[in-house]
Amino acid sequence: EHALLAYTLGVKQLIVAINKMDTTKWSEDRYQEIIKETSNFIKKVGYNPKHVPFVPISGFNGDNMIDASSNCPWYKGWEKETKTKSTGKTLLEAIDAIDPPSRPTDKPLRLPLQDVYKIGGIGTVPVGRVETGIIKAGMVVTFAPAGVTTEVKSVEMHHEQLTEGVPGDNVGFNVKNVSVKEIRRGNVAGDSKNDPPKGAESFNA
Repeated sequence: EHALLAYTLGVKQLIVAINKMDTTKWSEDRYQEIIKETSNFIKKVGYNPKHVPFVPISGFNGDNMIDASSNCPWYKGWEKETKTKSTGKTLLEAIDAIDPPSRPTDKPLRLPLQDVYKIGGIGTVPVGRVETGIIKAGMVVTFAPAGVTTEVKSVEMHHEQLTEGVPGDNVGFNVKNVSVKEIRRGNVAGDSKNDPPKGAESFNA
């Protein structure tokens, strides 16, 4: 169920950690059985098992989490074939081998607002995740469907000033001369000079 949800939501890279191997006395037969069953299932969902590392672990004891375990001498390590072939033994190595996703910085800015705050001494600060494009200080943004256009004074993430926010960043940005009553959660911010977002009565998904 989780694999299906992940694939449907666009997660195309997967790691299968086979936990509690200590309870089977590190049985290679059980490990291979789980690989076979899991491979069949994730294949039906849409994943290619050759692209997926299968790591036998014991979370309780820490086996094969950060350091390779001596409890499974039969385990030669995982391998996956994506853009390049990767191999390793531990879960941490499998995580490090994930290919970074491409960030759509070249597309027009789309930043759906999660909230709008009024902060004393600063002013109105909309908060949201950059989906496409970039946002930076000095940019003139338009909020749809509110139809409000204003200049971005500053961009922050985790209380640190950013030169620009890129896709995947959860940012807060201070805007000029806009009241918290004019924009709200659900509005979408875009670059007023580059295909700004517009309200629509309907759309095809």
